[in-house]
Amino acid sequence: MTIEEAQKIVDSWIKSYGKRYFNELTNMAILTEEVGEVARVMARTYGEQSFKDSDKKAELADELADVLWVLICIANQTGVDLTEALKKNIKKKTERDKTRHINNPKL
Repeated sequence: MTIEEAQKIVDSWIKSYGKRYFNELTNMAILTEEVGEVARVMARTYGEQSFKDSDKKAELADELADVLWVLICIANQTGVDLTEALKKNIKKKTERDKTRHINNPKL
């Protein structure tokens, strides 16, 4: 699935199964919540935090997909083409950081 296809699928799902998109600020809050759930799984899986019984069923892939879903919702409702945005972002990073990491003695 391409990013463009994902944006269309999410939009179709919202129009078929949801009443409408939540407003932009609500989706921003939901995105923050979902990123927090990713952080919880990461801290418990790769960090020093231990799992609570209620956290043990959480899966990183599912939590990342939740983040992606809400991010796509925000892009759709604000008119952002994520494919083009990502291409521009990669170009920006390549131009800005082409030697930064290679020459970083900390890496």
